[in-house]
Amino acid sequence: MPKIKTYSPKLSEIHSDWRVLDAEGKTLGRLATEIATILRGKDKPNFTRHMIVGDFVIVINAEKIRVTGQKADQKTYYRHTQYPGGLRAVSYKAMMARFPERIIENAVRGMIPHNSLGRQLMRRLHVYAGPVHPHEAQVRAGQGKSVKSEVSGSKKDANINRPKTRRQRQADVKSAEPKSEVKPKVTEEEINLADLTIPKLKELANSKGITIPSKARKADIIEIINKN
Repeated sequence: MPKIKTYSPKLSEIHSDWRVLDAEGKTLGRLATEIATILRGKDKPNFTRHMIVGDFVIVINAEKIRVTGQKADQKTYYRHTQYPGGLRAVSYKAMMARFPERIIENAVRGMIPHNSLGRQLMRRLHVYAGPVHPHEAQVRAGQGKSVKSEVSGSKKDANINRPKTRRQRQADVKSAEPKSEVKPKVTEEEINLADLTIPKLKELANSKGITIPSKARKADIIEIINKN
């Protein structure tokens, strides 16, 4: 039998777009299955079970979702506070009045893997109660795509704007600082001996090879240096 090779897409082959779904007049379960399919990427030919290949999903008008039968009166959402006796129950109508977004989120969460992959997929779902959402820029610009897929050519392409490294930032700061003026060296003739202290005068004399008595006064030291 021929060997069957398992296909796994590379990061450069994964393209994640942004999709906007309107929940007005749609059935909760039908919409949730459509969202879960898009998040997992099952509608794409490169679907891989252990990778995120799906798209971002934006759901608007969550408050206008509908359910069939008697679910609006009978459906109840349960949660636990993790404390003894902490079981809490919220009816569908109460949830719709306060948090209509959570109705769709809970329905989708039950249709995706209950592991770290599923938690990452849920971060790609954005549900809003009204018709307005703050992701117009992403939808219009087509963001959400893999960064590697957008970069074409070699890494030395001049059109690629890469962030500066720490050394480059430090070099820019040093170049922006005003350069300090180099002070010219003071010649011996310009030195005013009267302004120097006795230890400095002795150092100056020693540099010239002049011997100064240990108990010599400042005036005597200056006179000896001037004579030589």
